Amino acid sequence: MNRRTHTAIAAAIAATLTLGLGACSSTGGDAGDGGQQGVTTEGNGIIGGTPVKGGTLTILSNQDFDQLDPARNWTMPVMDVGVRMLYRTLTTFKAAPGSEGLKIEPDLATDLGTPSDGAKTWTFHLKDGLKYEDGTAITADDIKYNVERSFSPELPGGPDYAVRYLNAPAGYQGPLKGERLGKEAIEVPDAKTIVFHLKRPVAEFGYTVTLPTFAPVPKAKETGANYSNHPVSSGPYKIETYDRGKRMVLVRNTNWDPKSDTVRKAYPDKIVVDQTLKGTGIADRLIADQGEDKNAISYVDLTPSKISEVLTNPDVKKRLISENAGCTTKLDMNTTKAPFNNAKVRLAMQYAVDKEAFAATTGGPAFNDIATTYLPPVLTAGNPIDHFQIKPAGDPEKAKALLTEAGFPNGFETELVTSTGGKPQAEAIQAALKRVNVNVTITTVDPTAVNSIIGDKDKQPGLANLGWCPDYPSAATFLPMIFDGRQIKDKGNQGDVTRFNDPETIAELDRIADMADLQKANTAWLALDAKIMDKSPAVPLVWQKKPLLVGSNIAGAYAHPVWAGQIDYAVIGLKSAS
Repeated sequence: MNRRTHTAIAAAIAATLTLGLGACSSTGGDAGDGGQQGVTTEGNGIIGGTPVKGGTLTILSNQDFDQLDPARNWTMPVMDVGVRMLYRTLTTFKAAPGSEGLKIEPDLATDLGTPSDGAKTWTFHLKDGLKYEDGTAITADDIKYNVERSFSPELPGGPDYAVRYLNAPAGYQGPLKGERLGKEAIEVPDAKTIVFHLKRPVAEFGYTVTLPTFAPVPKAKETGANYSNHPVSSGPYKIETYDRGKRMVLVRNTNWDPKSDTVRKAYPDKIVVDQTLKGTGIADRLIADQGEDKNAISYVDLTPSKISEVLTNPDVKKRLISENAGCTTKLDMNTTKAPFNNAKVRLAMQYAVDKEAFAATTGGPAFNDIATTYLPPVLTAGNPIDHFQIKPAGDPEKAKALLTEAGFPNGFETELVTSTGGKPQAEAIQAALKRVNVNVTITTVDPTAVNSIIGDKDKQPGLANLGWCPDYPSAATFLPMIFDGRQIKDKGNQGDVTRFNDPETIAELDRIADMADLQKANTAWLALDAKIMDKSPAVPLVWQKKPLLVGSNIAGAYAHPVWAGQIDYAVIGLKSAS
């Protein structure tokens, strides 16, 4: 998952994983921690018990969804919205907090897939009676079609697992101009069977097909770049209205059959997403908990300035969800842009950054752990690894010495782009780098524009404050997704946003990917993490929790470990619908 955007959950995750958690992008004055060293969701991890059927759930937000097109949806928490409410995938994750939420179940498929040819071929069969919102049948070719769409340069920014894994012809450009993939990549022998042929064995492919790339899209409803405005629903809800950046209303998809879906419960009759608010306004409304706000939840993290107010009020604190997201927030350096094409300069940044000050802007120790490697603790058996052993506040003198060695004794100037909500974090980075004579100009943009700027080689500045989150339980979807230079694109670049293209790293990524012994692979991933840290394309900053407030009439609210600590929309609802 993509960057933007958590330790009770972390320990549970680590205990269940062989390789760890995969990849997906997240965005991202001490507010104080109210004397807390951490916050654990009450009610055994679930707030409010089991919801009732009916009523209107309101989601309060300060931003639009960047992409609801399933071929392009690779940011949290937008992926949570898409795959839990609007479209279904071949398999999906269980609706449960903690380690149970890391298990997968069949979704559109009848089972978790049948591997053959040493896990280079995977076969899935669809359930009976699956329909879109308009009543037309969902077919295997619709899934193939959306997978093909993920190759389209006209539809950039989505999960690229299909591009990486499928035995597709070199240079395939997707189906928008009429070219479909042949049987060497995907077979559809009948309307209910789809067979994927991979370049190499992928033992965890049953997890791969949880991604929205593997949701169905009817070719007849293709609208290209505009498909995000109204993806055709295969899930429990459909879009009634969507005024982008303002309001989206979801109502029941009457052609969704709950008997075919063991995960999504679709408790509310209607879901209203208000995207016009400010973060402090969302917090104030949910703290006050008046009227219809009792039926509301926050889409975005609790504003840091409100954290102490929440933690010191027991009645409000019990409505707070805050679990570990399993994500690493980073300071990404554009390694193709001077002076960050100089490895010594990048190493200096490891020492220059004040991680304590950065963590304070997102709630301090109650909501952050200082990150010391790229791989979060959920990928390192629950134990954080401190690679450089730098004090959390940094070592400016060491940074200055490295800059001098690199040929920049007087520092330099650079630009950092961030979302409007990310300005406090950017200012913490700016202040820390100022100590070593690196002058940072901060450019703030709408949250929906961050990815397009950073993904464009011609527009991307020197610095960005991003992160990487798990997609599914496999460390093979973490380091390869953010440091494989072969996947870099001039436009629509995701994952390797540092544009780090290192032949030694690429060779090691391939060597580990071919390992059959998962324990040896684990060890190799840790060693590679250390080697990449030494080359420093990015600075790991924090392992952040995700603080989310809900109203007092909300039930079934918990942080899902795969959705980066976001509330699981599959089972959210109201205590009382009246």
